[in-house]
Amino acid sequence: MQLQEKLTAREFVILAEMEPPKGTDTVAMIANAWAVKGKVDAYVIPEMSNAVMKMSSLGGALLLQSRGLETVLQVCCRDRNRLAIQGDLLAAQALGVPNVMAVAGEEITHGDHHKARPVNDLELLELLGAIQTLQGGRDMAGVDLQGAPSFFVGSTLKVTPRGELWDQELAAMDEKIAGGASFFVTQPIFDPGALAKLQESLNERQAAVIPTVLLLKSVGMAKYINRFMEMKIPEDYVNRIQKAPDRVRECVQIAGELVSALKAQGCPGVNISTIGWEDKLPAILAAAGV
Repeated sequence: MQLQEKLTAREFVILAEMEPPKGTDTVAMIANAWAVKGKVDAYVIPEMSNAVMKMSSLGGALLLQSRGLETVLQVCCRDRNRLAIQGDLLAAQALGVPNVMAVAGEEITHGDHHKARPVNDLELLELLGAIQTLQGGRDMAGVDLQGAPSFFVGSTLKVTPRGELWDQELAAMDEKIAGGASFFVTQPIFDPGALAKLQESLNERQAAVIPTVLLLKSVGMAKYINRFMEMKIPEDYVNRIQKAPDRVRECVQIAGELVSALKAQGCPGVNISTIGWEDKLPAILAAAGV
């Protein structure tokens, strides 16, 4: 059963981000994906996360899709113009990729190629519109296609506290739904209770909201996030990692607990992000009881 069918049937789904390599050696990527085959419903292939140059999302998705592993292709506004984006989408569909996820992309300054120039020919809503146009059988210039794609389309959602910011994010979500998005992946969530308070307004919308569970790697990483980023990690987690005799194992355990808690809360699924530690996915799923 494919991702779209499972979400429609209200079955709990597990997505896992699978970073393409910075190079041509794909052995580890394929092995890590294969290790959780049957437990992960689809693999999200990031498009050069944090603007760090790696193999493209399209290349990574095709590597896994050709081996019978369902993928979600990230399509990023930052790096390509409308010609390249449309060409990649057609290639992805022709080669079997069933799902796409429209993302804006992080700023170039976050990455490792500071002389690179962002493209941003299309804004996020325009990208969703381009996907819809292709699925309608024409390109963005209005020319008929020889075969139209049919994707299950997703995008991103930033979960914020109730108030003006949350109202703005819901309005943006509604625009994305109108633009064809059927599922949304959030930023990392460390407090399932905070998400539960927002669940009613999310459930009113005909789209699946899938929270991300981020695998912490160290106390330093947790403290950095709390100091410099909007998301906040509970002090209890920081203390647990700090006191644990095996800190990596404790980080894995926390990620598994979050997956389990979000499932118990009634979320339609989770997206597990390990940012390079994809080999820890089996242990995270075991800790979650999956």
